[in-house]
Amino acid sequence: MNESNLTLSTGQKLQTFLLLSKSAKGMANSKLILDALSAPGVYVFSELAEAPNVVEASQSPQVAPYYALLKIFMYGTYKDYVAEQANLPALNDAQRTKLKHLSIVTLSESSRTLPYPLLQEYLDIPNVRTLEDLIIDAFYNGILVGKLDQRQQQLQVEYTMGRDVRPEQLEETMKALNGWSNNTKIVLEAIDNRIRAAHEMVAANQAEREDYDKRVELVRQHIRNKATSGAAGSSGSGGMGGGGGSSSSSSNNTNKMDMDDIDTAGIMRSREQGLNDPNNEQRSGRAKKSRGTKRFMVGRA
Repeated sequence: MNESNLTLSTGQKLQTFLLLSKSAKGMANSKLILDALSAPGVYVFSELAEAPNVVEASQSPQVAPYYALLKIFMYGTYKDYVAEQANLPALNDAQRTKLKHLSIVTLSESSRTLPYPLLQEYLDIPNVRTLEDLIIDAFYNGILVGKLDQRQQQLQVEYTMGRDVRPEQLEETMKALNGWSNNTKIVLEAIDNRIRAAHEMVAANQAEREDYDKRVELVRQHIRNKATSGAAGSSGSGGMGGGGGSSSSSSNNTNKMDMDDIDTAGIMRSREQGLNDPNNEQRSGRAKKSRGTKRFMVGRA
């Protein structure tokens, strides 16, 4: 059980006694105080001590010792009780154990390491075994958190519950809270300055990056423009040369077609003349005869 849960738990358990205090009168408040001091899980008592009927009854001699005992449970220790024991009511076992638990809490405020001999003397405990049983019980009740170092014979406290605050401690508490608030404000301002500086650095880097990108783009655009201009010049020169070649080729093709037409026309005219010439058949027959004779002669030879 941590400190916040313990405070909530003891506050809830105290509510029963606060309700009873509204109807308690006179000596009934004495029993009410003793019952609250004996109740398991109740470790803070300021609200009960400030209850109107309890405050009023504390003025009577019969209730005053019980009210004084209540104040020791609120602010004091077992050693304080022993010093005033003659003027205070006797404690039962539950009350004695609770007051010793609260005394360990008070001792841990000055030192987180409590030697066994100091605790034994302060709490009037004769042996180590009884002391360790008391501390272990405090662990189980969530009054303090720590560990027992049996080798070094000491109690090491990590944290404890909070006890009732004395009226004179309120001013010290307020000063501590004000100091904490001022320190927190300084830390927050330092964090804000660092965040602001980081944002400014990011903005500067972004602007520098944008300027760099613009310069790179200008260089790229210049290179593209230069490349485009060079390509346009080469294309113009090639187009003129290509045009001359095309014209020459076209002219040659035209001439060739003209010659072909002339040859074809001549051949056609020659054929027509041959067909119309009456001597053509005789010349053709003589030619065939001559070729045949020649073949014959060659064959005979």
